[in-house]
Amino acid sequence: MTGYQAHLVLPGFAHCGGLRLARMRMRAFMLALSAAIAVGWAQSLSAQDLAPRSYVIAPLHSNAITVTWSFNDGSINTNGTPISGATGKYSVPIFNYYHSFSLFGRSANILATLPYGVGNFEGTAMGVERQAYRSGLADSIFRFSVNLKGGPAMPMQKFMKWKQKVLLGASVKVVAPTGQYDPRKVLNWGANRWAFKPEFGYSQRRGHWVIDAYTGVWFYTKNRSYFPDTNSQSQSPIGAFEGHLSYDFKPFLWASLDANFWLGGKTSINGVENPLTKQRNSRIGGTVSFPIAKHQSLKISYSNGTIVRFGGNYHNLSVAWQYSWLGRPK
Repeated sequence: MTGYQAHLVLPGFAHCGGLRLARMRMRAFMLALSAAIAVGWAQSLSAQDLAPRSYVIAPLHSNAITVTWSFNDGSINTNGTPISGATGKYSVPIFNYYHSFSLFGRSANILATLPYGVGNFEGTAMGVERQAYRSGLADSIFRFSVNLKGGPAMPMQKFMKWKQKVLLGASVKVVAPTGQYDPRKVLNWGANRWAFKPEFGYSQRRGHWVIDAYTGVWFYTKNRSYFPDTNSQSQSPIGAFEGHLSYDFKPFLWASLDANFWLGGKTSINGVENPLTKQRNSRIGGTVSFPIAKHQSLKISYSNGTIVRFGGNYHNLSVAWQYSWLGRPK
């Protein structure tokens, strides 16, 4: 993250010892606030996933460009740290590209995502209020998915005659450290580390109803340049579970009820683990998708935290415009 970082004035500390103590306290405060905010932001790109129909297949050589505006507003649960009133309000415009192809006769696809974050964060500790504004590129995300059962790769002619029953699939999501990161700042859009999520997915259609269920685990590499560029931060794996129940009103018009749950993710600084950062969180929401033109559709989704033990408890509203077409990349 780059952007403005407010200067802090602490009255009442006129001598060097007082200034040193104030700096130590403020550094501890900012590290704690940074951890909470960073966890909340990381959740919005990872564990907080609410993506209905992720394992439903598409015709061979399907392509789609999607532009999403995602708005988040809410509190940050700092769980036992000396911080109160921690909040965040930020928007994330997102661009992604999707392409389906055949892999050993099975339907497969790739998805590349590029987000950009703009927002304000604040919190209070020991009577001192701290605010920060950030604007910049966030970490890019790449996902590879392949069908294991029930979804062969098919051209459009065969796909039109195909009826979904039970689909089983697997995917790997990778978050690359391409976002803006400055180790001298405690708040950054980029995490300065890699993240990987292998996942198994299930999807079944019953008439107009579609049931989805996914389970996966997030793994993280170390951030060896953590604030103030002299620390090393690590995070334990996070188990993630996701479920959706959706209904087709007519072709290309559907709505879903979405829910998830994730557990784990304790952070450590220089090998010292902080048990208070363990996450045990859940979100629930809904999604509506409808066509607006021959190759275009809109998808609107909303979600809110139902259980938040640590990290961001945000209201999230997303609006996505998609343009899709058939054909090989040239």
